[in-house]
Amino acid sequence: MNMTELVFIRHGITDWNVARRFQGCIDIPLNAQGEEQARHTAERLAGWPLAAVYASDLGRARQTAEPIAQALGLVVAIDPGLRERHYGLFEGCTHEDLLRDHPEDYQRWRSRIPDFALPGGGESLVALRERVWAQMNRLAARHAGQRIAAVTHGGVLDTIYRIATGLAPDAPRRFELNNASINRIAWDGERFSVLDWGDVSHLAKMSV
Repeated sequence: MNMTELVFIRHGITDWNVARRFQGCIDIPLNAQGEEQARHTAERLAGWPLAAVYASDLGRARQTAEPIAQALGLVVAIDPGLRERHYGLFEGCTHEDLLRDHPEDYQRWRSRIPDFALPGGGESLVALRERVWAQMNRLAARHAGQRIAAVTHGGVLDTIYRIATGLAPDAPRRFELNNASINRIAWDGERFSVLDWGDVSHLAKMSV
C-alpha cells in the first residue's frame, strides 16, 4: 500500500492565544494576524496534491482551512473529531486566573496527570488520546494512499505528536505547537510516524 500522509495544521492565532487564555471549545475567531497566517499557509499548500481538507467545527479552524481549500478547488469538510480538548472550567481563564482561583487543579493540569479529568466536564489526557487516536485512524482509513490536510488545535496536535512518536502522555513537551504550523504524519498501514513537525517557514514574510 502507498503511504498515507496526514498534514495537520494548527489554526491561526487569536486574541485569546495572545492573552494566554484557555479557549478549548469556546468559539473564538482568528484575529488579523491569524487571518494573514491562514493566507500564507494557503499559498504554501496551493501546489500540494491534497485529496481533501478537513477542519474542526470551531470557527478559528474553519477560518484557517477555508483559504487552503479554496486554493486547491476543494470544499472544507467539517469534522468535530478535530475539535480542541475540552478544558472544562479552565475555558475563558488565563493562567494567572487559574493560579489565583484554582491552584490545585492548575497544578494537576501542569503535571500532566493522564487520568485527571479537568473540572467542569473537561477531558482527561487519557480521554483526549482515545478520541484523537480514533480520529487519526478514521482519516487514514478514509484516505488510504492519499495526502490530506486537517486544521485542528494545540491540544490535539500535542496528542498527535505523542501518538506518532510513542511519547507518553505525561512526558514533558519539548516540541513546538505553533499557530499555522504544518505538521506531517505518515501512516504505513500499521503505525503512525512523524515526517516533519512545526514547519512555519511560510510565515517568514508576515507583515503583522
